[in-house]
This record gives sequence, C-alpha cells and structure tokens, in this order.
Amino acid sequence: MDINTLRIVATVLSFIVFIGIAVWVWRNRKSSDFKEAANLPFKED
Repeated sequence: MDINTLRIVATVLSFIVFIGIAVWVWRNRKSSDFKEAANLPFKED
C-alpha cells in the first residue's frame, strides 16, 4: 500500500463522513433543536 492509496482512502472516508453529517443536519427530526441553538446568541440573560 503506497501513499497515494492512503490518500484515496482518507479522501473517500472524509467524504462519507461529510455526507453523513449533512444528512444528520438536514433531517426534520432535529430541526427544532437546531433552530433553538441558532437563536442562543440573541437571547438576553
């Protein structure tokens, strides 16, 4: 296994992780949690 094969494997794994995170974020089940988290900086104490 040479360095180019390792680079290919790392790139493919990174892409799969990216797609997994994107799917997790775009699911409707978590949208209310993300909307609430997005408004946290604007809430007064």
